Amino acid sequence: MPRPRSLAATPAVVLPASVQRVRVDEKAPLAPLTTLRLGGPAACLVEVFDADETVAAVREADASGAAVLVLAGGSNVVVSDAGFDGTVVLVRSSGLRAERRGDEVVVTAAAGHGWDDLVAHCVAEGLAGVECMSGIPGSAGATPIQNVGAYGQEVAETIRSVTVYDRRTDAVAEWAPERCGFGYRHSVFRGDDRYVVLDVSYGLRPDLQSGPLRYGELSRVLGVEAGGRAPLGDVRDAVIGLRRGKGMVLDADDPDTRSVGSFFTNPIVDADRLARVDRAIRDRLGPDATYPRYPVPDEPASAGRTKLSAAWLIERAGFPKGYPGAGSPVAISTKHTLALVNRGGTTAELIELAVRIRDGVRSAFDVLLAPEPMLIGVDWPT
Repeated sequence: MPRPRSLAATPAVVLPASVQRVRVDEKAPLAPLTTLRLGGPAACLVEVFDADETVAAVREADASGAAVLVLAGGSNVVVSDAGFDGTVVLVRSSGLRAERRGDEVVVTAAAGHGWDDLVAHCVAEGLAGVECMSGIPGSAGATPIQNVGAYGQEVAETIRSVTVYDRRTDAVAEWAPERCGFGYRHSVFRGDDRYVVLDVSYGLRPDLQSGPLRYGELSRVLGVEAGGRAPLGDVRDAVIGLRRGKGMVLDADDPDTRSVGSFFTNPIVDADRLARVDRAIRDRLGPDATYPRYPVPDEPASAGRTKLSAAWLIERAGFPKGYPGAGSPVAISTKHTLALVNRGGTTAELIELAVRIRDGVRSAFDVLLAPEPMLIGVDWPT
């Protein structure tokens, strides 16, 4: 069996100095910079290529009094039809560096580095810990913001530090993971534009085998028992295959990928709410109805909270894949109930559909779904 290549064979990726220049555009369209392909223009767009340029651009915009939006992969944002009346800092920084620290190899990625490029690099180098998050669009710098995760892994398990620019104190600092306040699809960065992520360091295990597989669907595809392990490359291929089947791998020829991935997070309920949900489900679907429920990641069972399946609730509330049907400018993906896709519509139409689904689930099951992407200039009614 081949052994992982040595750390010395993993050189840093360095951009040529000739391309490390700031570019400024006025009235720049934002729709092409998002995976939804929706949204109006930015008053000003500043494209930056390293951490120093990122800090300088944000600092300059703050000094001018302009509103600031930091954007990279554009895979988790919904921009209003009116656009953004301020400065968009488009982060195009890139590069990886690696160092051995004890039993781990710590890989540090610039904020603008493509997330799946990082995962592919780690799998090729025999570094385990992120393989189940293959195929997720977006940048490395976005991963700590909502504690990105998939198929039984989340980045909070491997993040060792995050370099952050604090707009309030005008200072750059390296944060330990404890300061990031990671929770299920959450961190202190989510919903707070005070902090700008400049780079992220991940502690990975030199190993050609994955960690214990926790996600039943993935284990079945790989022919491995729950808790078993599999070669990193096999895990990556299986995850990408599963994601592609759900329209979750970007593909210009697949209209179901014109989305932000999962639009709603899986709801987490306490014991009292779960009892009410249970009654609502049985009243609606019959006394013998069963439904998926899961422990909350990183929480002890004693906390008494349960994670429900948003996709299951949406379908049982009357919103199947493809809803509301052919010809609609926005719709639920034909492959995945959690994805809302743009078929030539507007942001306003997408939000109207999302609110209709949310209200339908609340009426049917007494569960309030929350949007997963960042809503930029979008009114989300309560």
